[in-house]
Amino acid sequence: MKVLLINGSPHKNGCTFTALNEVAGSLNKNGIESEIIHIGTKAIQGCIACGRCRETGKCAFRDEVYNELFEKIQEADGVVVGSPVYYAGPNGSLCAMLDRLFYSGSRYMTNKPAAAVVSCRRGGASATFDRLNKYFTINQMPVVSSQYWNSVHGNTPDEVKQDLEGLQVMRTLGNNMAWMIKTMKDAKYTLPEREKRVSTNFIR
Repeated sequence: MKVLLINGSPHKNGCTFTALNEVAGSLNKNGIESEIIHIGTKAIQGCIACGRCRETGKCAFRDEVYNELFEKIQEADGVVVGSPVYYAGPNGSLCAMLDRLFYSGSRYMTNKPAAAVVSCRRGGASATFDRLNKYFTINQMPVVSSQYWNSVHGNTPDEVKQDLEGLQVMRTLGNNMAWMIKTMKDAKYTLPEREKRVSTNFIR
């Protein structure tokens, strides 16, 4: 069993990584393998609504980061997405990647436990947290909760390490995700049958 953790910060070992690493530690203690993938600092192409992924199953822009995440998310049993707060929202490069990844790879997301992790200096965490969770709920992914909203506060990794409550929230999140993954693996019930998708346009 494995969880893929996506570090959406431009800083590979910064505040967001510090939070994700705390989650990973709890997963590992529970016997769940974890891997943190950093999206990097290069420009990331956003979705242009070309529709090619509906034909081929993959995004037309097959850059290195997308390819890596697309392959690894198929193998993962759970997903955690971490982001710093930019103007009360997630990092734009991360959202550009997630738009493409979650749309083209939605068939690999369904029913996998997921969680968002947010790092902020002071404010904007709840709005960022809400935005990231929408990627999960639209793909029928059970959202894993903790004892509070999944955020840490600090302007540097050392400051984040002083946010004792935030770090505890991350550890609780890791424990809860491990429990959910194991429970779902051992469940005697099959997944619910999916109806054929219905799309309703409001203007005809």
